[in-house]
Amino acid sequence: MPEKSFTAGRCHCLGALAGRCARAGGDLMTGRVGILGVGRVGTAMARQSLRAGYEVALASSGDPAKIELIVEVMAPGATAVAAEEAVRTSDLVVLAIPLPKYTSLRPALFTDRVVVDAMNYWAETDGRLPALANWASSSEMVAGHLTGARVVKTFNHIGYHDLEADHAPPGSPRRRALAVAGDDASSRAMVGELIERIGFDAVDAGPLAAGAAFEPGTEIFSGRHDRVTLRHELDLACQAQTVR
Repeated sequence: MPEKSFTAGRCHCLGALAGRCARAGGDLMTGRVGILGVGRVGTAMARQSLRAGYEVALASSGDPAKIELIVEVMAPGATAVAAEEAVRTSDLVVLAIPLPKYTSLRPALFTDRVVVDAMNYWAETDGRLPALANWASSSEMVAGHLTGARVVKTFNHIGYHDLEADHAPPGSPRRRALAVAGDDASSRAMVGELIERIGFDAVDAGPLAAGAAFEPGTEIFSGRHDRVTLRHELDLACQAQTVR
């Protein structure tokens, strides 16, 4: 079997993940991506997913008729739908909303869904989030609310403009890489395939807790990394955590 570009750092065993990644990719090539949030991140994700051949459903918290013009202008080809429909009918769902709004999401709706957390905590704009003190990372906090969902953290450490400026074909020199963290290996593989198809290398960071290594204020978040340097930074973060 040829080597997959969806790779793991030394702190995480890849095991049979590469095979699951290939199967997930086959399912997703003609699949549907649901995106909650029609701001800059959500619409950039929509455009890139459409370019890669996915169907895209965009939703906000209200009446989909109110976002039809935004979707038509900012993500031509995507469909404006209600949030419930976006979650229910998509292969995976991207959360591209302000982090404090995660509590407005109904956990039952997300049961057994693959949920991509692309959100970050910004104290200046988000204010205090007392619940965050109980978790090592914001994605674990989100997963604690969406019990039953298969939460995967990624896309939080790339700017919306870079999603379109930095994508490159597989095998391109120093192709930009994105880390993927989640407790379910098959879900990480599915999201990794999405990353690969929209033009980036996907690097397996392991469990959801490892996502703390690419939140705001970290070297990974602040820099631009290819697969080799990103894997190195993830290894360093893993080793530092082990020492503690």
